[in-house]
Amino acid sequence: MKIIEITYRYDGTDQAVRPRPADAAAARARLEHGSRSIAALLEGHAEGTGTAQLVIPVDPRDLGLEPDAIGAAKQRPYAAILGCSDARVPIELIFNEGPNDLFVVRVAGNGLGSEVLGSLKYAVDHLGGSLKLVVVLGHSGCGAVSAAVDTYLNPKSYLAFAMKHALRSILDRLLIVVSSSAIRMAAAFGPDVVHRPGYRAALIEVAVVSNAALAAYTVQQEMGTDQQGLRAAYGVYLLEARQVWAPREGSGECTGLAYPPADFSGFGDAVLGSERIVRLLDGPAH
Repeated sequence: MKIIEITYRYDGTDQAVRPRPADAAAARARLEHGSRSIAALLEGHAEGTGTAQLVIPVDPRDLGLEPDAIGAAKQRPYAAILGCSDARVPIELIFNEGPNDLFVVRVAGNGLGSEVLGSLKYAVDHLGGSLKLVVVLGHSGCGAVSAAVDTYLNPKSYLAFAMKHALRSILDRLLIVVSSSAIRMAAAFGPDVVHRPGYRAALIEVAVVSNAALAAYTVQQEMGTDQQGLRAAYGVYLLEARQVWAPREGSGECTGLAYPPADFSGFGDAVLGSERIVRLLDGPAH
């Protein structure tokens, strides 16, 4: 088995410092490249011997280490990312980034509650000098979305949350997305889709990506990111493949991040027609 080594390093040369992305497209490209780098590092880790190494360059300014530093380092992230609280999705690591590169907000189900919107609004208003992209990142098998799907499939289980207001507020937000995802699946595959062996697993993943895309669209509309030189994007981190997945309207491309759909009908067609969802539907029951 290979040894996996991930190192944060500053070697004292200006060449080691990565320049900040100049625009949203460059920010998206850097995140996608970082994600691919980590996935490639971990690919085939059980095969062969030796050490597989990845070095993440660190700018000393981001840690207040430059010789003439006075006070704390200034915040200058190039992307804000709303992710899930799931411990298996360490945002900086999966995008190959170091300190002060990303402004990260994490909450169960990556939902847009008032605190989350307030945090992202702060980033947009106060870090605009460096911020180029706001990303909503879901992940496969999300526990919060899975709970919402199970409640949708067995409505009487909702009563178990009657005295748990904090949990119920997360669930309520997600149930709308789950319900619309289920209706769309029935329209696309027929009412008997509920009897296919992988229906629950497929519904979870359709709801996960729909929730991320809708949240990114909402961020774009609520914060006017397009008018500020910023853009919003969405994606789903696949735990089993360690890759980012994002079906998008009018394209068979599903890897990497995507900008919010202009037409959610076309987006829904892309999600339901994706190889991943079709495979899940005919897979083993979960």
